[in-house]
Amino acid sequence: MISRIKNDLMKCANPEKAKLLSRFFKTGKGQYAEGDVFLGIMVPEQRKVAKRYSDFPLKELRRLLSSRIHEHRLVSLLILVGKYKRADRKGRKKIADVYLANTRHINNWDLVDLSAPHILGNYLLDNDRSVLFRLAKSGKIWERRIAVMATFAFIRNGSFEDTLRIAEMLLTDDHDLIHKAVGWMLREIGKKDRKTEEEFLKKHYRGMPRIMLRYAIEKFGEEKRASYLRK
Repeated sequence: MISRIKNDLMKCANPEKAKLLSRFFKTGKGQYAEGDVFLGIMVPEQRKVAKRYSDFPLKELRRLLSSRIHEHRLVSLLILVGKYKRADRKGRKKIADVYLANTRHINNWDLVDLSAPHILGNYLLDNDRSVLFRLAKSGKIWERRIAVMATFAFIRNGSFEDTLRIAEMLLTDDHDLIHKAVGWMLREIGKKDRKTEEEFLKKHYRGMPRIMLRYAIEKFGEEKRASYLRK
């Protein structure tokens, strides 16, 4: 079955788009996604393929997730998200365990962002969240991003404490992809509760990376944004 899904994806391949995506996702030597291989398939097309293979066996999905080809990994994650939504409690635990056991393959920001809130974040709504703080301390950028992005599920559920704790842990992170993710989640908190976001910002904005601050205050009025940035 794994050959069928790979063949379907190959039919959608676009070499010109592959070149553009390779540059966009920083696959060059020394860049954050060095060595990642693209077929040149846009996400909507990949979603269609994932939908056709919604019953793809979990064992085969683990194999597909270990592929060096980016679209193989993303489609496997999109199928996992769909499986998770349909699963019972036991099935969700199994999928969350598979997710955590394969973080080394969830190794670009789109792979993280399209899966972490829907699988790990959703699972941890009702389970022990300590794993997120372990991931937030990881030396691997993608595990730190998973820790941040998983909390999107909590924010949507009106819970902000863990996002803020992880944001504090990552204030001095050295990678802009973490700065952006933290700023984004702070902005999402602000959409739900501006007071909570501003309490955090007043405490930390002078020391946070500028790009993190810019993302966090994106929805503020022009005058307030300028005030934060001046200070």
